[in-house]
Amino acid sequence: MSAVTNLSKVNINEKASLFSAHWTPKIIGELNGQHVKLAKLLGEFGWHSHKDEDELFLVIKGQVVIQLRNNQNGDILLNEGDMFIVPRGVEHNPKAENGECTVLLFEPASTVNTGGERNDKTHLELEHI
Repeated sequence: MSAVTNLSKVNINEKASLFSAHWTPKIIGELNGQHVKLAKLLGEFGWHSHKDEDELFLVIKGQVVIQLRNNQNGDILLNEGDMFIVPRGVEHNPKAENGECTVLLFEPASTVNTGGERNDKTHLELEHI
């Protein structure tokens, strides 16, 4: 039997109030090799893909558009309460152009936020909050 490390509930809004930086995911939970991350988005992130990982976006506050390269059905508009899973290998570009957006991300712990790209938005070491 494994040791239990945290038996406390997590309030997403409380956690979101602890930071203001955009495009800097914070880890708010872990399970089965997965990270539950909270991020604030504003503006455009940039095109990237995750070769080996799917990426789940759940909008907590605001609105984000997920552009998908060569998507014949157009952009994916996510409002509060909406979620979308970007399949591994699919090039995408999140954009929060109508104000700040708070999202919950669920992905393997090994996932780098910019996928195979490295730029000023890349965060290799994520803060636990």
